Amino acid sequence: MKAKPIQAELRVKRKQWITPHYIRIYLTGQDIERFANTTTGVNNKILIPPEGVDKVYFPTFNYEKGEWEHPSEEIRPIVRTYTHRGINLETKEIWIDFVAHGEEGPASAWANRAKEGNILGVLMRDGKTELFPLRDNYLLVGDATGIPVLAAILEQVAPKVKVTCILEVHGKEDEQVLESKADVELIWLHNARPEKGSLLAAAVQKLNLPEKRRFAYVAAEYATVKAIRNYLRIDQHWQREELYAYSYWKSGVAEDQSASDRRKEKEA
Repeated sequence: MKAKPIQAELRVKRKQWITPHYIRIYLTGQDIERFANTTTGVNNKILIPPEGVDKVYFPTFNYEKGEWEHPSEEIRPIVRTYTHRGINLETKEIWIDFVAHGEEGPASAWANRAKEGNILGVLMRDGKTELFPLRDNYLLVGDATGIPVLAAILEQVAPKVKVTCILEVHGKEDEQVLESKADVELIWLHNARPEKGSLLAAAVQKLNLPEKRRFAYVAAEYATVKAIRNYLRIDQHWQREELYAYSYWKSGVAEDQSASDRRKEKEA
């Protein structure tokens, strides 16, 4: 049986520009405790209410039909997938990181404009999730959209294990300080136009990859994820259980329009 969904209407408590293209939004509310049993780094859904609507109208799950039922269009929130980046029950905060790329998408636009008191809906599944298996060697690869989950993995891996982490960001100014107790080789790539093509797949192909007790987590754009998956699985003979690769976006296509393609590629 799948875990039940948790939902909460939260408000912006504070906002932090981590880098020129990265915003961390801290959310608070009386229902923060609902998220106490979740895993940092897993996906959540954020629900952005339409302009002029001061309440989040959540979808409801019809258990008889086995499907979600959504509110009417004029009050229906925009739904996007993000990462549960952290929680502090003492301060009643959870936080979510956003890539700041202007007004190109509704989530980026919301984060850019977000002020204390603004509301946001958060929806995710209850319960703990295994974000990654226990291994001696890890390969973490991601663009700016993948940093939240990869940073969470870096914080959670065991001390002294070997990690090679390749991250692609806009420029030198967007490199972040990431915490880990592991033996981490951190490689930053700079690419001001990731929608025109990524440097990640070529960088992976230059690595001396581990041969045993290994696991790779790849989180980036659709074409990049596909190229890295094919390289590891076909050219380097990694097994299915040694790799998790998921695309958070597809160049030129909105998230809700690319979901089917990205889901099929994940299952491939």
